[in-house]
Amino acid sequence: MRKFQVITLFPDMFTGVFGSSMMWKAQKDGHVELSTIDLRQFGLGPRKTVDDTPYGGGDGMLLMAEPLFAAVEHAKSNDTEAKVVLMTARGKRWKQALAQQFADSDESYIFICGRYEGYDERITTLVDYQISVGDYVLTGGELPAMTVVDSIVRLIPGVLGGEASAEIESFSDGETLEFPQYTRPEEFRGMKVPEVLLSGNHAAIAKWREEHSLKVDEANS
Repeated sequence: MRKFQVITLFPDMFTGVFGSSMMWKAQKDGHVELSTIDLRQFGLGPRKTVDDTPYGGGDGMLLMAEPLFAAVEHAKSNDTEAKVVLMTARGKRWKQALAQQFADSDESYIFICGRYEGYDERITTLVDYQISVGDYVLTGGELPAMTVVDSIVRLIPGVLGGEASAEIESFSDGETLEFPQYTRPEEFRGMKVPEVLLSGNHAAIAKWREEHSLKVDEANS
């Protein structure tokens, strides 16, 4: 079974995400094991300190190397072959193609969620992947980690159920966004479902869907 371990100062943030919907079902069906590791447990001294001021001066606090190393080593004791993923703004941009690669790899993962002003750079010596979810800054790495874990787990065979659904999703080919879709009723508040989708003509429907799929650059313009 593939394991996804998340090192965080706020494990309670993951309770709802890991315990609901598809993520809950993926665990129930034995596809994955999702867990959190409280970084505070590895803090130093009676106050379980995990952060300190940066050498050279500057505002904010950095996560210290010692607690981070201890937490990763603890996670590795649960799965020695697991790859370590650091959520960081300077990491590689996360895309659907990467999510598919991670899902196909059969590897387990340990996610490190940063906090405060950042982390002691020495933790990167333990890291296999540095990942960013976009060109913006969040309070911590928890929300990005949730996003990345969700995007991987849903692509693991057997999790979604309808395997073809993942093949036609937005970004699945790296170039296009999924076409518009409709369901019942045929007319709602004067808005009608396109006639071609009601025609039963599969060739015409396929052509319509292709024509109405947006290129990624068009959607972002």
